[in-house]
Amino acid sequence: MPRLNSSPAALAGFLAAAAVTHYVAPRPYDAMVPRSLPGSPRAWTYISGAAEFAVAAAIANPGSRRRGAQAAAGLFVAVFPANVKMARDWRDRPAPARAAALGRLPLQVPLVWWALKVAGSAAAGKR
Repeated sequence: MPRLNSSPAALAGFLAAAAVTHYVAPRPYDAMVPRSLPGSPRAWTYISGAAEFAVAAAIANPGSRRRGAQAAAGLFVAVFPANVKMARDWRDRPAPARAAALGRLPLQVPLVWWALKVAGSAAAGKR
């Protein structure tokens, strides 16, 4: 059984599941979109969901896995400002909501690490 930390299928599944939530329940994502971005927050929500689907598909395909996993690492870094915005916006919410918002911040580190681990495993498999 593959370990979660290097499993491309698990990473692709995680990203695909996250992408689905952008379309099924977009409102929380809309609120996270930094105001400095042009256009509507909903457009950014859908764009980020589409990016997650595309990256998941790239990771699921062995031929594009390395680049897909590298893109996933970049995506996890790119959404960090939205997580910071959420943590700031939720400062006055009840403690469980604040904890969830703050918990998203350090979660990006293991997600980036996971994606880079999958990319490295894919590159090693091609040698």
